[in-house]
Amino acid sequence: MVPPQRSGWRNPILRQNLFSFDFNLFILFADLKSVLNDDDVYDEAASEAFPAYNKSHMICLEMPGRFGDVLVTQYGELRDNEYLDPKTAQVAIVDHVKQVCTEVRPATDEELPTPYIEEYRCALEAEMLKYVGEAYPKGSCSVYCINGKDVEGPESDFELVVVIYAARLSPQNFCNGSWRSIWNIEFIDDVQVLELKGKFQSPDDSAIAIESVIRHHETEYLASLEASYLNLPDTTFKDLRRKLPVTRTLFPWHGTSQFSLTREISKELGIGK
Repeated sequence: MVPPQRSGWRNPILRQNLFSFDFNLFILFADLKSVLNDDDVYDEAASEAFPAYNKSHMICLEMPGRFGDVLVTQYGELRDNEYLDPKTAQVAIVDHVKQVCTEVRPATDEELPTPYIEEYRCALEAEMLKYVGEAYPKGSCSVYCINGKDVEGPESDFELVVVIYAARLSPQNFCNGSWRSIWNIEFIDDVQVLELKGKFQSPDDSAIAIESVIRHHETEYLASLEASYLNLPDTTFKDLRRKLPVTRTLFPWHGTSQFSLTREISKELGIGK
């Protein structure tokens, strides 16, 4: 990356924050409930732990009424148990302990970005949904405005965040996993970053360029993971095995009588007489 260059156009800066994988909390809390044997204490602990877990893991829940899915994230959180779905302009009310969406209501004007911001947000979301549909089967994606949602024109800065979530669960095979990534995009007046070459004159141009950068970095990261997995048998798994002696000779379990220790033990125990 090079030092910022001056430009007359509004240009986005990307920051990638997070890649991680998932494990299930329900087994832990089921065991905890049996150990505590106190429903009041359990309910108090669950009311704090489950919201924190659900938001940090960015779980995806189906909204009633065929509105689609909503991501439970800090970026869409409006107040306790209410989460904005920017794609549908709906607010989902979530039961964190049961991990279900119980109700849906329309978002108010105060909860949504201005038309100027929404034009950039919708253009980026459209490109990201195409990418997620190709890269992550059954994955979900949302684009939020986290700073400057009241901006009305090109003279002020604002910030969008792209959240991607995908999961593949197969508990019967003891194999659960998920992918989560967060990309912050700052639209700062008079700033240009080398990663996004060119001057963006429209929301569509910006969206295409940003999606291209995200696709490149995530594809590169996943390729490096796959390469490391292919090497596991020759590296990690091999290191876990018990090493052979320096002579690289296996112990002769079927011919131990040649060793004096074996003969002495046999003599003491009267074996072979």
